[in-house]
Amino acid sequence: MTDRARWQEMFDGLMCRVGGRFARVEPRRRARALVLGLMSDLPSKNCWSLAEYAGDDHPAGMQHLLRQAVWDADALRDDVRALAVEQLGTDEALLVTAGRIENAHHRRRHPARRGPHRGASGDPTTAGRDHLSGTV
Repeated sequence: MTDRARWQEMFDGLMCRVGGRFARVEPRRRARALVLGLMSDLPSKNCWSLAEYAGDDHPAGMQHLLRQAVWDADALRDDVRALAVEQLGTDEALLVTAGRIENAHHRRRHPARRGPHRGASGDPTTAGRDHLSGTV
């Protein structure tokens, strides 16, 4: 089996494994396209470029997946970690995500906090922005 065929088989297996973490088939398909786009050699990876890479005319589907679609991010993370442990062969494996190292015993400090965090103004749409210039 070629490296490309093996990679495709493992990717398909992962997507089947995490498919149940999405409430509907549409976000499941969109998540697959999102991951393929993120792993591609696109020079810029934003909702527009990822949507175009997936064959969409506009970014609304990708934006919906990231903002509103119902899916269990914590369980999906655990599924990816479990697959990595299976492939690496150790229960001591660590999954590095978004600049953090998370182990199997990681727990959210404030599990009720989800979505955008509020900035100093209390408005979630301005979180992380310079309030004078409007820039991030």
